[in-house]
Amino acid sequence: MNKSDIAVMPAYFDRYVNLAPAIDIIDALSQQASLESVLPAALMTDLGDYVYAPGKWTAKDIVQHLIDTERIMAYRALRFARADSTPLPGFEEDDFARSARASRRTITDLYAEFEAVRQATLAMYRSFDDEMLQGTSICAGRDLSVLALGFVLVGHPIHHANVVRERYSR
Repeated sequence: MNKSDIAVMPAYFDRYVNLAPAIDIIDALSQQASLESVLPAALMTDLGDYVYAPGKWTAKDIVQHLIDTERIMAYRALRFARADSTPLPGFEEDDFARSARASRRTITDLYAEFEAVRQATLAMYRSFDDEMLQGTSICAGRDLSVLALGFVLVGHPIHHANVVRERYSR
């Protein structure tokens, strides 16, 4: 299914969905199977511990955030695809970032983990039929579909790549 098949564009999450290409969800997720496709590892390595303002994330924090978000959104998609109507809460990304200890890891290791998580997401999305992709529930007080969540997963790394280009260039 394509981005145009999203029945209701989710409030707040639309900023990520709108960044994703208007192609089939499997193709969109596959094109980004490597984080390198949108966010070069060499750039992130060069940034080191640089932050553009106090309290902002390092390159490693950003990649860890992308991994954590991929897992959380994929879990939400699974719940919705399995017709679980239990409203799901949001998550505090800054709390996750503080607790992740990404600084102890290498960019290479983080990129490898992202790729492994994305492969799991792809396998799950390949298992969904059209009815499952149109499944919806409530997350963080907003109606979301499985299909929309898939495009959030594609647009979210693009969003952060844009932030890195706009705010982290020295």
